[in-house]
Amino acid sequence: MARSTRRLGGAGYRAGRARTAVRGARRVWPYVLMALERWQSLSPEDKERYKKQARGYMNRGRQAMDTQRRRRPRP
Repeated sequence: MARSTRRLGGAGYRAGRARTAVRGARRVWPYVLMALERWQSLSPEDKERYKKQARGYMNRGRQAMDTQRRRRPRP
């Protein structure tokens, strides 16, 4: 079986990943700006409500991770 001449590491690999990251950032940037404008236009009460909801999601996820860690047997 012949070996591939393609190198997986090195500067070329990082440049490709950077190019992909830049392309992704350019694509998502308009959505980020729209979300920021929407957030800034919310009332302080609505902002606090969203923050409370996000904290609840964070705690729920943290509890799920802790439960998974306890269930997993250690080798």
